[in-house]
Amino acid sequence: MRSARLNRVRSAGALALVSALALTALTACGTSSSDDGDGSSGGASGDPAAPLDPKTKVTITIDCMPPTAKAAELKEWKEDVEEFHKTYPHVTIEGRSTPGQCLEPPRFTAMLKAKSQPDVFYTYFTDLPQVLDNDGAEDITAYVNDKSVPLLKDIDPNVLGSLKHDGKLYGLPTSNYTMGLLINRKLFKQAGLDPDSPPKTWDEVRAAAKRIAGLGGGVAGFGEYSAGNTGGWHFTAQMYSLGGDVVDASGKKAAFDNDLGRQVAENLHAMRWQDDSMGKTQLLKWGDLQKQIATDKLGMFLAAPDDIAYMVQQLGARYENFGMGPIPGGRNTLAGGNNYMIKKGIPGDRIKAAIAWLNFKNLTVGKGQFAWARTKADGLPVGIPQPNFWLNESKKKDDAARTEHATMPVENFKAFMDNPVAGKTEPPKAQQIYKVLDNVMSGLLTNKDADIDQLLSTAASQVNQVLAAQ
Repeated sequence: MRSARLNRVRSAGALALVSALALTALTACGTSSSDDGDGSSGGASGDPAAPLDPKTKVTITIDCMPPTAKAAELKEWKEDVEEFHKTYPHVTIEGRSTPGQCLEPPRFTAMLKAKSQPDVFYTYFTDLPQVLDNDGAEDITAYVNDKSVPLLKDIDPNVLGSLKHDGKLYGLPTSNYTMGLLINRKLFKQAGLDPDSPPKTWDEVRAAAKRIAGLGGGVAGFGEYSAGNTGGWHFTAQMYSLGGDVVDASGKKAAFDNDLGRQVAENLHAMRWQDDSMGKTQLLKWGDLQKQIATDKLGMFLAAPDDIAYMVQQLGARYENFGMGPIPGGRNTLAGGNNYMIKKGIPGDRIKAAIAWLNFKNLTVGKGQFAWARTKADGLPVGIPQPNFWLNESKKKDDAARTEHATMPVENFKAFMDNPVAGKTEPPKAQQIYKVLDNVMSGLLTNKDADIDQLLSTAASQVNQVLAAQ
């Protein structure tokens, strides 16, 4: 997995820890940390609500600078540092780069426990409880307002809500996603289906999957995961799509051993064994379905939009071959994303400098990550529907720029964009729950005689134990 994919589903196994490489982006006038050793000019921050004074001399360390292997992204990072220095010439940005995946779970956990995170560190929305348990992030509520983040009112409050606890704000978003139905337009046309109108219900998915599988040649109509915690992730997404949940409102009890859970399970079991529309190869995990649909062997599966960029950039697929519709059922869809938090206890001027950088790099239409003309010129994808956490006039401007500079047919995503589904965050202890629910998915998809009631009952008991554990 890469970038946003790993935001959603982390490997449960131990990943090799890698050492961070530091690259210092020097300020325009060659300043560095002051003699007091905290990287600020005396550490005085004044009024937290006031933005950073451009005269302030301060150094901040920032996680997840693009590695050398991502040449275009690293080029843009350096350009953004240079542009940032036009307003804040005395802020030194020390970017830390980790080869491979930016945030690796074992490394992240070890970093939090050792209090060794940089001033500005990258997390997933679901990491907030772990960060707070380790007293790792600064409450930035007093620092974030319409002066320090001018477009604050145009950021989706549901996205900001993912970064709040007890009404306090602990991070600023970088990206967000909601899941939908990703389709292979070529196979839809071959099967006599309309690719501009993807299935809207699970019954329609089942019917379309049978027609696509009927093309033969080893083509599957619909694909699902059942290993590496990804099966449980998708079982959760299907429960959400029908208005259900996997954990009840108290956060202490499983909520899928019921009629909705059986509906999800029975539909998948029927598609696999009665319809033979899901292919014979199972125990799939992230990456497997992407390879299948990119090689015209799969008609559709649940995904977030950024999977499309991955398939084109890494698997050699073509943008025009894909489309998206909203998640079938349409009651809710699994949502998530990533963000940056600020290390607990650093001086106020470093906090202000961090917010100034995050505002410029990630939260300004037409700048930083939203400079779509530059993105296109650098050979990177433009036109993927997400990240898209803007509202109001900011959304209009950003959508127009995405369309103007698109490197793909954005009309293929019209059904997804025109029919937004309310996002719902992952359950507590998500990865542990997903690991349990993998057993439900693998049982359904590998055993024709699976006892659905037993699979759900056993999984519910195991999830209750997970939720009871401290």
